Amino acid sequence: MSRTVVIDYGSGNLRSAAKAIERAARDSGSGEEVRVTRDAAEVRSADRIVLPGVGAFADCRRGLAAVPGLEAALRESVIAKGRPFLGICVGMQLMATEGREFETVPGLDWIAGEVVPIRPGDPALKIPHMGWNELRLLAPHPVLAHVAPGTHAYFVHSYNFAVADPKHVLATVEYGGPLTAAVGRDNLLGVQFHPEKSQAMGLRLIADFLAWRP
Repeated sequence: MSRTVVIDYGSGNLRSAAKAIERAARDSGSGEEVRVTRDAAEVRSADRIVLPGVGAFADCRRGLAAVPGLEAALRESVIAKGRPFLGICVGMQLMATEGREFETVPGLDWIAGEVVPIRPGDPALKIPHMGWNELRLLAPHPVLAHVAPGTHAYFVHSYNFAVADPKHVLATVEYGGPLTAAVGRDNLLGVQFHPEKSQAMGLRLIADFLAWRP
């Protein structure tokens, strides 16, 4: 049986993410086992990895670093072995080179770029960017294959992943200018929106992630 681990490093939303993955696995009939863990050995043996995240970049980064052996296990599984990886919200942002939320903090540097404050071109737009917004797909990806034109997803964020290489931006969302909504390369995928809160669209995306064989 294939196993997906949801990384527990003290950030929020991991239980709701895990429940959404369990439901997507059940509805799709994949038989996927889903485990929430902070155990490095389980991460090394997992077939696919999900890194959720809610909160400040620096806090999440320090939380990840504080779990013994976790970063090394992530690098081994995701970078060395090429296991499918999904980062959600701050979990996506942690893939950046660095975050600039109140202070400059190094990220995992898996996808080059910086996490910077959202500065909408329209001063009437409030921060955080919160609610349902339309995704604009820029490049095909197996996990986004069933995201139809005009599809909306649920966002809650005050910072944007400014990606260095545009080819790694898979989708954007408009909020006083384009913001990064999804990034990816090789076996790495990150979404700024919350699939676990995006109803049918989010469950389908998760099911496609569980079926993804990069």
